[in-house]
Amino acid sequence: MSDCRTLPRLRYVALCMFLMMTVGCSDSSQQDVPKLRIATTTSTRDSGLLDVLLPEFTKSYPCDLSVIAVGTGAALKLGREGEVDLLIVHAPEAEAEFMADAHGQQHRPFMKNHFVLLGPPQESPPLKQLSIHQAFEYIAKNHLRFVSRGDDSGTHKKELALWQASNTDRQFDEYTETGQGMGNTLMIASELRAFTLCDAGTYLRFQQKIELSPVLSDQDPLENRYSVITVHPGKNSQINQEAAMKLFDFLTSAKTAALIENYQFNGQSLFTPVSP
Repeated sequence: MSDCRTLPRLRYVALCMFLMMTVGCSDSSQQDVPKLRIATTTSTRDSGLLDVLLPEFTKSYPCDLSVIAVGTGAALKLGREGEVDLLIVHAPEAEAEFMADAHGQQHRPFMKNHFVLLGPPQESPPLKQLSIHQAFEYIAKNHLRFVSRGDDSGTHKKELALWQASNTDRQFDEYTETGQGMGNTLMIASELRAFTLCDAGTYLRFQQKIELSPVLSDQDPLENRYSVITVHPGKNSQINQEAAMKLFDFLTSAKTAALIENYQFNGQSLFTPVSP
């Protein structure tokens, strides 16, 4: 009798041990999946491009992705502090400084588009025949409202460079800084009927939501180049050099160039791949 009563209990214990082993294997396999931390500019997120590229990457290299979308300045800071493994940024001078200070290991441009000066349609015509530097000077001298991201992003860095190149003081009463990302800044600029600088990709995604139209683009000073940087593995033991290099190789590959070239929104291309 005791043997018969013990048998179900033994089966129960064996079943519990099997389930514990199964769960343990599952947890172990999850822990074995490499983790990859990415700091990227908000424009790659807001444009929707990352939703195309990253799933393609994980098909060939399964990993646990952690994506932080911030301005380029904040992304570079995360890289300097060793808080991420890879950066996608768009501020060439700041990138060059980052590499010169040995914070990065590999650095390569992989796509581009243009910045666009946007403005309220009723106030834009006088600026359309000007150079971008002349347009910035015109905005300041005529006290037209201008909304800046003011967040040390790649777009903000470009805007500051344009003010400097135009020999114009941006500290006029109608100049406003949001301290926010591109999407929110566009919405605020539209509400205020103000001029603003935006990357072409985000503008195309938001153009149906705002009452601003392109004033100037496609001028050489408005080129917007995006680069990928792997953070130097000497930062700390948490840097996943192997996973970062896998994504670096993927983003600079012919396959990704085709994905970027074919990525459109409402029939319009948002980015153009660039050769190394």
